[in-house]
Amino acid sequence: MDYYANLNRRQAPPRPNPVNEEIMLNKKDYIVSRTDLKGYITYANDYFIEISAYEKDELIGVNHNIIRHPDMPKLIFKVLWDRIRAGDKVFAFVKNLRKDGKFYWVLAEVEPAKNNGEIVGYYSFRVRAPRHALKEITQVYAKLLEAEKEGGMKASKELLDNFLAKKKLTYDEYVQKLFKKGFGFGGFLRGFGNIFS
Repeated sequence: MDYYANLNRRQAPPRPNPVNEEIMLNKKDYIVSRTDLKGYITYANDYFIEISAYEKDELIGVNHNIIRHPDMPKLIFKVLWDRIRAGDKVFAFVKNLRKDGKFYWVLAEVEPAKNNGEIVGYYSFRVRAPRHALKEITQVYAKLLEAEKEGGMKASKELLDNFLAKKKLTYDEYVQKLFKKGFGFGGFLRGFGNIFS
């Protein structure tokens, strides 16, 4: 059953050319969105609309990848989609592209939205990514992107797997460690994960 059968799915406008100018999220504000099973936006909160620089009617019904920044490795989105389609939640550091070409960094939690136990769409809850974490994650993502250009997704995955193996961490543990390191405490992440429960 298509829970969002009445959604007017539309093609997103052409993506803007990236501008090397960062927009900082407010510490206390958060971005919330919902999508259908194919990633088309069904809900965007006011802060998402503000920070993305799009109007609400430009976001609803278009694919969430409207804000995908070219600096993001494709592998990270594959990890994300594999996990949420399997019914799990996942956290990721994400660089997003605004309508004006500027960018902003978030720590995103994405998880399935369910109706009577059936996955009908996905939620995403995003907060400002800690600066300390970004110093490391930008270098990791640059290496993954380079691997993707040279050897595709397979090379990128191999690089990430080797990187995590050397650190003796799973992907989730690595993201959580970076988040804790950036904020200096760990309790917030555990509460953050239950926002839609």
